[in-house]
Amino acid sequence: YTQDKMAELLLDPDIRLWVLLPIFLITLLFGLLRHYFEKLLASEPTRTKESIQDGQVLIRSRMLRTNGGFISKEGFLKRKIYLNHTEEGYFKKEKREAPAPLGMGDPSMATNMMKNMVMNVLPMIVIGGWISWTFSGFVITKVPFPLTLKFKPMLQRGIELTSLNASWVSSISWYFLNFFGLRSIFTLILGSSNTVDQARRMAEMQMNPMMNAQKQNINVMFKEEWEHLQVVQHNDALNNAEEELLSLDSSSSTSSKRTKPFVSLGKKKQ
Repeated sequence: YTQDKMAELLLDPDIRLWVLLPIFLITLLFGLLRHYFEKLLASEPTRTKESIQDGQVLIRSRMLRTNGGFISKEGFLKRKIYLNHTEEGYFKKEKREAPAPLGMGDPSMATNMMKNMVMNVLPMIVIGGWISWTFSGFVITKVPFPLTLKFKPMLQRGIELTSLNASWVSSISWYFLNFFGLRSIFTLILGSSNTVDQARRMAEMQMNPMMNAQKQNINVMFKEEWEHLQVVQHNDALNNAEEELLSLDSSSSTSSKRTKPFVSLGKKKQ
């Protein structure tokens, strides 16, 4: 069959009420329940006093490198010596023990992985299997634009009809489209920090190893920050502040004088 000779269907209006909308509502309600259930089961990451202190010192060092020109030279040098002294500086004196590689020493990592698997993979398989069994063989909607035959395996799961136009959508395909396509609705209802956003969750899963590596290599971060701060010299950003302010004041006054004749001319014309 060619695309033009494929069969066209006339759907029963009850399919919209008893198949299409229920699958949409089931997916939406499941996402809301999963969000609040994960909020209840979420455990705050344990942070030690040393980790908080190290993070704050790194932030202070970066701010000193960026905004050191807005303080006095004496204050800049005092802060730099406190952080970068060759023997007594914070980055040289403080040594941290690296935890077990890949976070194997932290039992909370395995617990979080189990929670993610239980809350995401298992319910998706169970609900998808139930929808496939309950609404098997249903053609429920049609996309409003023509598609090629390559889209048939994606949009018509559970229906093996070569004569059916590729624009029709089966019930199980409609469920997966809702499961991965309700991101904007969940963001509108739950906010941008919701736990249902699949793209954000996948990005976090990919970024977690890098975050763990950074936490483990705090000594390497100290060394890199020491090297960055070592080459920074004090450059007084407020050296010519008075002259720049006076020049701005003079330029604004001259511009106002230039506009006054035009204002007076306008008044005369009125």
